Amino acid sequence: MAVDGDYDYLIKLLALGDSGVGKTSFLYRYTDKQFNSKFTTTVGIDFREKRVNYMGTGADGMSQKNLKVHLQLWDTAGQERFRSLTTAFFRDAMGFLLMFDLNNQQSFLNVRNWMSQLQANAYCDNPDIILVGTKADLKDTRDVQVRQARDLAARYGIPYFETSAATGVEVDEAVSALLDLVMKRMEQSAEPSSAEPNGSANVSQEVQDTPVGRGCAC
Repeated sequence: MAVDGDYDYLIKLLALGDSGVGKTSFLYRYTDKQFNSKFTTTVGIDFREKRVNYMGTGADGMSQKNLKVHLQLWDTAGQERFRSLTTAFFRDAMGFLLMFDLNNQQSFLNVRNWMSQLQANAYCDNPDIILVGTKADLKDTRDVQVRQARDLAARYGIPYFETSAATGVEVDEAVSALLDLVMKRMEQSAEPSSAEPNGSANVSQEVQDTPVGRGCAC
């Protein structure tokens, strides 16, 4: 939706997956370009923020629009005891980063459970989702093969990225791909007479970081 202020869109993305797969480290790397090796369990819901530029195409298919997007990246607790709280946020999120640990086969198997919860609680039956394998830098302890993950992503019809918060590999690319899906869905659902900006094409380099972390502890 279009919003007033010094940005054109407010986009809410939500990271979900088992506890310990690296959701917090992933989001911290994306917003702060840093890696925190200390594991801290997320309690309830936390979120980080970032401003990006989105290069969009106008309604005529030719003109370019440089849209300012304010991203809210929600970090959810993976433990079962917080499940009712975290699923309550699913309907407000516009896109999802579904994460598993490449070094933990069980976290990969649990992707199916998370997907079922997503399909039951998201804003629509077919939400925008990116499958994200984390900790790709730990090659010696890898427990999930590339083909396994790609086959699962293909079954759900969603993109797949292998990422590392420690090195930064594919972190920006994963979030950018999800944002692109969300923006294109918004464009397709907008009426031709709508005053909302039309956005498609690619996400540009980030222009401003606002690493604000706030939490909802229960």
